[in-house]
Amino acid sequence: MRNGIPAALAAVALLLLVAPAAGAQDEIKRMPDGRPDLHGNYDAATLTPLQRPEEYGENLYLTREAAEKIRDDAAKRRADRHQVSNPDREPPPVGGDGSGGGAGNVGGYNFFWLDIGTEAFSVDGKFRTSIIVDPPNGRMPETTPAAKARRAARDKLRRPNDGSAWWLDIDGPGPYDGPESLPITERCIVGFTGATPTLPSAYNNYKRVVQTEDHIMILIEMNHDARIVRLNDEHPSPEERKWLGDSVGWWEGDTLVIDSVNFHPRTFLRGSTQELHVTERLTLQPNGDILYHFTMDDPATWETPWSGEYIWRNRPELVYEYACHEGNYAMGNTLRGARILEADAAAAEAGSTGGGSGD
Repeated sequence: MRNGIPAALAAVALLLLVAPAAGAQDEIKRMPDGRPDLHGNYDAATLTPLQRPEEYGENLYLTREAAEKIRDDAAKRRADRHQVSNPDREPPPVGGDGSGGGAGNVGGYNFFWLDIGTEAFSVDGKFRTSIIVDPPNGRMPETTPAAKARRAARDKLRRPNDGSAWWLDIDGPGPYDGPESLPITERCIVGFTGATPTLPSAYNNYKRVVQTEDHIMILIEMNHDARIVRLNDEHPSPEERKWLGDSVGWWEGDTLVIDSVNFHPRTFLRGSTQELHVTERLTLQPNGDILYHFTMDDPATWETPWSGEYIWRNRPELVYEYACHEGNYAMGNTLRGARILEADAAAAEAGSTGGGSGD
């Protein structure tokens, strides 16, 4: 009996240690089948950058003071820009190559419409320096020579509008030959932030998750892309390719794992190819948020795979339709304008060579 008392006390102590952890896990919402209940609307906006600023090196964490300074500086910038009191102020210039507009550029949305978040996100109470967690420096890995060549080919077709038909000097198809020549994001086929995986943007950062026993639907506010994830299924033949990839999922404990392949050849996120393989992990937190982790693997684009994670914050607000319209009502005008510039170039060429009827 004397030997039994310490053993009993040890068992009680062990239960006391384990109970809080088990209780914390049981705080999450669950479906009738016992799986975590991911139903809900989520806001993914964050001031934390995708790639880590180089001055942080391999330091994944921000001090609370640094995170508060980022929050306060962002609030000051918003106030300085008079988002609400002066919503009609001149919008920032936007160019197709990110360098700003050329002649005739009308700019982009003004600051009233931007929603980049109000603070850096934290995981387990620790603020992050970047969304990317691997490589350890928090930055995207080096691209392959083939990826660099693809980027150079794309860049040849991207210039600010200078009022000339500059593309006539390029061999091969031009950027305004027809509707299919325009970027798929401009045609509202996919959102420019990506859906598989989904990354924070300057606006439209909400997600909606609907869950059944055999399917998960993730609605991405940007471009209103709806991903249908089949649970415990297999991928079809690689010949069957989709704009958002083919996604199948399964549960590993309380984490939903999503595996996506078979991307459409023209779907690319940050230069990836149709051979992209994306793995995502969604873990429901006790406060209702989701910890979202993703890995991008495309040997034709990056020297090594890379991974990131950030928080989707549970929110009561509804997710409204983002009514992206093909060409933003202007595809016809874009193509008509290109034909006018081409005609102007032809007329100028004819004049410089003495062409004409001679009448």
